[in-house]
Amino acid sequence: MDKIIQVIGWREWVALPEFKIDWIKAKVDTGARTSAIHAHFVETFNKQGIEYVRFGLHPIQKTNTIDVLCESKVADIRKVTDSGGHIEERVVIVTPVRIGTQTWPVEITLTNRETMGFRMLLGRTAITDRFHVDPGRSYLSRLKPEHL
Repeated sequence: MDKIIQVIGWREWVALPEFKIDWIKAKVDTGARTSAIHAHFVETFNKQGIEYVRFGLHPIQKTNTIDVLCESKVADIRKVTDSGGHIEERVVIVTPVRIGTQTWPVEITLTNRETMGFRMLLGRTAITDRFHVDPGRSYLSRLKPEHL
């Protein structure tokens, strides 16, 4: 049986259930291999012999009024080259992501995206075999904050 591939726009509302974030605006970037999320601080620590990371997330663009403290196992630490060609060592986590009716685990790097237009970037490895992107449309998943 063929898998049904949904169409999403170049920007979408995304939920991060593990962190109790019902929505965050994400740029769907097929040019980026890896997904990234804004973390205004990142600190790793050891819990019962397992490496964890604690980070602060401001999920709403252009404001720091909501601050979500998140904690997750560290999946990896790797060097990532950003769109400007700068190499940065980043902590990688794996967390469930929901777009519309689909929820699946995604590798996400933690970095400061304070000056970027979107607090989250959804890279091509996260959407491969799940979605096609219509670059001329937005918010096709129907996941939407109640107050907008």
